[in-house]
Amino acid sequence: MYQIKVRHKGQVTLPAELRRRLKIDEGSLLEVELRPEGILLKPLPPIEGGRVVGEEVYREVIEDLEKLRRKWR
Repeated sequence: MYQIKVRHKGQVTLPAELRRRLKIDEGSLLEVELRPEGILLKPLPPIEGGRVVGEEVYREVIEDLEKLRRKWR
């Protein structure tokens, strides 16, 4: 188990060993989920060539954009 410190702007630094094991690099996106027992951080799929890897995530983004587009017409 690791302990990390929260900085003055709410920033935390993940231990290097965890970043290596989870392939989290500078600029990686993490999903943050509030759970009864605390906070869960989950790495999101990497972006390659401007497109999110994972068809389901890609489809959800397109659907959300279409909904916004219809709303603003």
